[in-house]
Amino acid sequence: MLAIYGPIILILNVIFFLMIVHIIMSWLINFQVLNMHQPLVGQLWLGLNRLLEPVYGPIRNVLPDTRPLDLAPLVAFIIVISLRDFIVPTIFGLR
Repeated sequence: MLAIYGPIILILNVIFFLMIVHIIMSWLINFQVLNMHQPLVGQLWLGLNRLLEPVYGPIRNVLPDTRPLDLAPLVAFIIVISLRDFIVPTIFGLR
């Protein structure tokens, strides 16, 4: 059972840290600390968006439209934390 638990937690941890980087980077871009015209920043932003859009997309379809404020990353962040810290350990009998 731990052979399945380990990779699931690893995947959830990677998604968690990618989301942290994406959220912080979006703040820095919105406050004009980072410039999207720099090649490294642009490529990193594009890559993070491509990786996380499959996570955010279904959540955006369910949430109501709050146009200036995107709540999908917050909801996805809460779901990943809940899965990683509470639901998956309970399923595998570790809590």
